[in-house]
Amino acid sequence: QVQLVESGGGLVQPGGSLRLSCAASGFTLDYYAIGWFRQAPGKEREGVSCISSSDGSTYYADSVKGRFTISRDNAKNTVYLQMNSLKPEDTAVYYCATCSGSRWGQGTQVTVSS
Repeated sequence: QVQLVESGGGLVQPGGSLRLSCAASGFTLDYYAIGWFRQAPGKEREGVSCISSSDGSTYYADSVKGRFTISRDNAKNTVYLQMNSLKPEDTAVYYCATCSGSRWGQGTQVTVSS
């Protein structure tokens, strides 16, 4: 069965860091641009970051640029999102997905609060 499974979410204080992982089962991530989306309560879902399947080019939303870093390890069939200098406004459910939106994980909760 084709699945994307996120992990690494949790509760962190402002200024802290988390690393999210997205592990694929049933298909190989090598062929896809993979990214992260998030949705906060009462807000529209937004794209956070994507990484290409070929040259490794990346995209970041302006709100996270300079704080978040996306990477991939094709040997492990996994994509990561390193999140530094977290702010309360980063609180959301984070979803791993193909950047085209064809495949989605179930999401992982990130809460930034003191």
